[in-house]
Amino acid sequence: MTSTQDTDTGTQDPAATNPAIGRDVDANGIRTNYLEAGSGDQTIVFVHGSGPGVTAYANWRGVLPVLGEHFRCVAPDMVGFGYSERPEKPNYGLDTWADQTLGVMDALGIEKAHLVGNSFGGGIALRLATKHPDRVDKMVLMGSMGVPFEITEGLDNVWGFQGTLEHMKSVMGYFAYDKSLTSGDLAQARFEGATQPGFQESFSSMFPAPRQRWVESMTVADDEIRKLAHRTLIVHGREDQVIPLETSLKLLQLLDNADLSVFSHCGHWSMIERKDDFNRQVRDFFLSN
Repeated sequence: MTSTQDTDTGTQDPAATNPAIGRDVDANGIRTNYLEAGSGDQTIVFVHGSGPGVTAYANWRGVLPVLGEHFRCVAPDMVGFGYSERPEKPNYGLDTWADQTLGVMDALGIEKAHLVGNSFGGGIALRLATKHPDRVDKMVLMGSMGVPFEITEGLDNVWGFQGTLEHMKSVMGYFAYDKSLTSGDLAQARFEGATQPGFQESFSSMFPAPRQRWVESMTVADDEIRKLAHRTLIVHGREDQVIPLETSLKLLQLLDNADLSVFSHCGHWSMIERKDDFNRQVRDFFLSN
């Protein structure tokens, strides 16, 4: 994953000490932080989820080095998240994030890419594919939004993060089947990440209660999804408490050229809890004809 150095002074910039900070690019008018790994004829663009304190690095740190052995991998922070811009008068929404993702591709000279969307990132991938189908090759939708569902207790708590360590510990408990993954130092680290100056303020403004309306705002119309011919791999953890498995079953019905992989003993973080299986399946999927 890339980082930069101040060549004028010889001093390291923040990217040298914070692996979540990569390079900046203007993406459809939004200053966007992105990570990049690997090279190759095929490019994968990774779109993260929407948890408190989330960054591209937090979602994809175990994925980029592995898939970077075969592909050019690009992972941006969506506007309002991570180290990308936080506008004074934001216009957060599915189209904004989809247009930003396309803007990253434009700025980096990526004509066509595979998309990997995690959770709310899956909804963004679907929106981008329906608006610009010629810019998308294959898709991986992981614990994906994009279709209607009744908001879960888990997602309501994730989006309703109250900015305290105790609540972060509660939120972390919804993400993984293996609770040892979310105990110990992780909750403290995610709390510190989520409460950096400006981070909690922007996050809390995105999904205020009542939150069922934000589930609906992240959906793509069924008839638009049905028109997608893109080869798609749908991945879901069987024990997911944030996005119900039924959403992936619905996507499997709507997408004509899709397969579904369900991981047992796995919650919402399949790229972490089943990292080796996830990386292998995604690698083989993108390398196959």
